[in-house]
Amino acid sequence: MSFRWGRKTARDVSINEPIESDRDGGALTLMDTMAAEDTVVDDLDLRMKSEQLYGYLPALEPRERNVIVMRYGLGGRKALPQREVAAKLGISRSYVSRIEKRALEKLRARFEEG
Repeated sequence: MSFRWGRKTARDVSINEPIESDRDGGALTLMDTMAAEDTVVDDLDLRMKSEQLYGYLPALEPRERNVIVMRYGLGGRKALPQREVAAKLGISRSYVSRIEKRALEKLRARFEEG
């Protein structure tokens, strides 16, 4: 009986069981290597809002859309500072700022609508 019970629990692992020790002899447990915060809900909320944002982008003017995509690195691109966006579009940095502000206001209004 004892052997059968031992086989069942042989694969069980406790998250508080030491898996390694550090230089000072302190035990490192599985729990220590796991993330401390559970961000599943936050990650899901961000993903849903991101998908919603992509649905709202067509409501922007083409130039506004370009600025937002470049500034925030949408579509897997690298986010760029305003001066680099300005150089790429051949406009001033302050004009990029105005376009960005107007586009963000439009997107915010769409988010608030639903």
